[in-house]
Amino acid sequence: MNITVTVNGETYERDVDPRRLLIHFIRDDLDLTGSHVGCDTGNCGACTILYNGDAVKSCMLLAVQADGAKIETVESLSANGELDGLQQAFSDHHALQCGYCTPGMLMSAKHLLDHNASPTEGEIRKGIQGNICRCTGYVNIVEAIKAASK
Repeated sequence: MNITVTVNGETYERDVDPRRLLIHFIRDDLDLTGSHVGCDTGNCGACTILYNGDAVKSCMLLAVQADGAKIETVESLSANGELDGLQQAFSDHHALQCGYCTPGMLMSAKHLLDHNASPTEGEIRKGIQGNICRCTGYVNIVEAIKAASK
């Protein structure tokens, strides 16, 4: 099937297999490898992207479902090789260790901050609840998101 999708501000037209997952389209067809494939079951959140402004797990969508969609991946956060404020806050607050969950965590945090510029700790925890981090214990992630909201 032919699809047209806008990813990080650039429009792509591609012929895709109707069974192809969106995460594989993003990573393999568009060579945007920042989003990670974690569980392939929608549980871990490593593949979280913004899809028409909503945080979604791209392993749970088919690429054909993205026809006409506007998608933002973790690559959209930095500009000219410079970290944006959210990425810098993650670095400053040691909110990552192995880094596997980080792209999805950043996109969930971006979604939260796009809709709530000054979230409480409880709202931050709720906003990232679909993302599993096996390394950090979440404390530094929450601190980073609080810092980025200021």
